[in-house]
Amino acid sequence: MTQHTILGDPPLTVHLRRSRRARRISLRVSRLDGKITLTMPESVSKHEAIAFAEEKADWLRQHYSHIPVSIDVKLGIELPIFGRMREIVSVQGRKVELAEDYIGVPGSSKLVAARLQGYLKELARTRLSEAVEHYHGVLDRPFARLTLRDTRSRWGSCSSAGVLMFSWRLVMAPSDVLDYVAAHEVAHLAEMNHSQAFWNTVTLIHGPFDNPKSWLRNHGQELHRYRFT
Repeated sequence: MTQHTILGDPPLTVHLRRSRRARRISLRVSRLDGKITLTMPESVSKHEAIAFAEEKADWLRQHYSHIPVSIDVKLGIELPIFGRMREIVSVQGRKVELAEDYIGVPGSSKLVAARLQGYLKELARTRLSEAVEHYHGVLDRPFARLTLRDTRSRWGSCSSAGVLMFSWRLVMAPSDVLDYVAAHEVAHLAEMNHSQAFWNTVTLIHGPFDNPKSWLRNHGQELHRYRFT
């Protein structure tokens, strides 16, 4: 993959990639990290592709401006947990403390991000396990196991073998959003599709879900702005 910089304010780095399947030039701005990718067919020259990107500079900047600014996780910043903003502070002792308006992290300030990430993963596992146990009990369909990842393209998945996967960052979303994603994936144990029968199953085990589904669509990408490395 090669790169091209479009000069201006701000300058934009465009990543060029060829695809045998592509039938035309296309541009994509990632809503997660602002990465700009230009995909071009084998028959299109690099010069033609760059000219196309330059013509779309205003469009690219408009979309790029809506990308949330990344935040490095450290003492003093606020982090959402179950949808509530909490300040990261230093505390004594050995355990992370979760309070109404703060989350306390013991130890060296250099280890705050790593310790907090580990804590959030365990919190996510506990909370998602409870939700999955509830919904699969209502549906009366067994699942194989539950796994966590830091996925960027999806919040959850269900394999044909009954393995449920979730993004641990759901622990930062409001609780009803986490519950909705858990119900969504459990419903796939019965319907491995997005047919009307599937959505009927989600409603059956969860109830109305328009609000959490809308929140995830409109605000979900903001959970990826927090960097733990």
